[in-house]
Amino acid sequence: MNLPRGPVMVDIAGFALTEQERARLTHPLVGGVILFRRNFQDIEQLRALTAEIRALRSPHLLIAVDHEGGRVQRFLDGFTRLPPMNVLGEAWDADRDQALKLAETVGYVLAAELSACGIDLSFTPVLDLNWERCAVIGNRSFHRDPEAVAALAEALQQGLGRGGMMSCGKHYPGHGYVTGDSHHLMPQDDRSLAEIERDDLIPFARLADAGMGAVMPAHVLYPAVDSQPAGFSRVWLQDILRGKLGFDGVIFSDALDMAGAAGAGSYVQRADAALDAGCDMVLVCNQPEEADRMLAQLAPPPQPKLAARLERMAAKSSAQSWRQVIASADFAAAQAVVRQLTMPQDALAGPQVGEAH
Repeated sequence: MNLPRGPVMVDIAGFALTEQERARLTHPLVGGVILFRRNFQDIEQLRALTAEIRALRSPHLLIAVDHEGGRVQRFLDGFTRLPPMNVLGEAWDADRDQALKLAETVGYVLAAELSACGIDLSFTPVLDLNWERCAVIGNRSFHRDPEAVAALAEALQQGLGRGGMMSCGKHYPGHGYVTGDSHHLMPQDDRSLAEIERDDLIPFARLADAGMGAVMPAHVLYPAVDSQPAGFSRVWLQDILRGKLGFDGVIFSDALDMAGAAGAGSYVQRADAALDAGCDMVLVCNQPEEADRMLAQLAPPPQPKLAARLERMAAKSSAQSWRQVIASADFAAAQAVVRQLTMPQDALAGPQVGEAH
């Protein structure tokens, strides 16, 4: 079916598509699918699932996953265990040049393994600073120093590119300063714009200049800047991100089922508000009935750049070609480097951060 990608990303329930899900994924407003741990049994099943999704439409639906490392790695068995990003921050404190090489290698292994399974993008890297205030960010952050975060994230972005994948910086303009978890409430950051620009915005600005493919805004309120949370704010998305920072990639909303999005109203109202503010694509997860209601009712604004922006995020090489790459001796050497950085297995198997954050 030839059908342009729409501005809604949805999820699926299990290891293969149901007939109802196949119908949902062929709706004109759908442009992507986000996969979770519940969608992964083993590598062969995952490859079959992504092939099934890709075969539904042309251009194929974008297939995404939260696969950062540490607490947020959806696919485990058969994949290289990835370290939390603060391990790279610790390496930075010891030897900056070596840390940058390690970050690039982590990005390469992360992306190449996903590319070999037909995944287009991972929502990574986390660009939040580790202010040691926000438990949901914590060791997902590279460092407290914005210069360290920017440098390590840019190196990781280069590795992602070598592995066939664009980057998605999150959670714009910074989730690390607040104490609350936007999965469960609406966190509030009372700092001024000047304070945020001096620290938290530096990595986003640096990666925007370096070709970052996408951004995911935080479900966080910054009342000194705007009365709307960042993901529903034209000030944050249009004036600052598009205007001041010159970013022209995809803006993905964070998941609209999170408590931090509830203030915008019903799911249709949340999607309307996010798209009107400047998001290119909205994520509707874990609520299939709400997804269907949204697809029936949503009337998105004109998005003349949507097709080009989403195409930029799509994989440019086949999964089969990446399977040959990850079977090579050079890739095995990269894997060995990453495994040396990895946390103990029991730590990696611990509680996962909420499923679309």
